[in-house]
This record gives sequence, C-alpha cells and structure tokens, in this order.
Amino acid sequence: MLKHHENIIDLVAERNKRGIAQHDPYYQMKINRMTKIELLEEMVRYQEERSEKGRLTMTMMVRGKILFRALEVQAETEELRLLSSSYRRHLEHEIDHHLSQQPSTT
Repeated sequence: MLKHHENIIDLVAERNKRGIAQHDPYYQMKINRMTKIELLEEMVRYQEERSEKGRLTMTMMVRGKILFRALEVQAETEELRLLSSSYRRHLEHEIDHHLSQQPSTT
C-alpha cells in the first residue's frame, strides 16, 4: 500500500511541475493585448533572441508557445496559421522532452 501512495504523490508532483513550467501569466497577458502587427514584431524579436542565445531556454519555449498560439488564432492567411501551428507544436514537444529529462521532485 505504501508503494501505491508513493506513486500517487509522484503523479501529483509531476502534474504540478508540468503545469508551472508551461505557464507564464505575465507574458500571456502581454500577448493578449497585442495587435496583429505587434504579434508579428514580437515573433521577429523572439526569433532574434533565439538566434542570439543559440538554444531555447524553458522560458523561451513557454513564451514561444504562447506567442505562436496567438499568431495561429489571429492569422489572416493559411500560410501563417500553418507556420504558427507548426512552431507551437514543435515547442510543445520540446517542453515535454525537457520536462521528461528532469528528475522527479519527490
């Protein structure tokens, strides 16, 4: 019975870790206030930051996911919608991969 209880705690800790790691309410609020032009400018800024750093940090992945979801929703062309969707899915995969590499928090 103790083993079962430990597994439940592991699942709760994992869900909490994933939830916290995948959310940035400040950035979400900032993105929600942007016009379509501002979103495109933010996308350029995001890509420049990614190029400068040479790698994606967890913060950048989470913010990118938020940004590309907003671009996907507001896209006026099918091409931009598909591009944004593709980037968002890629970042979600990267986040999941990164979190799966983290040791358990229990």
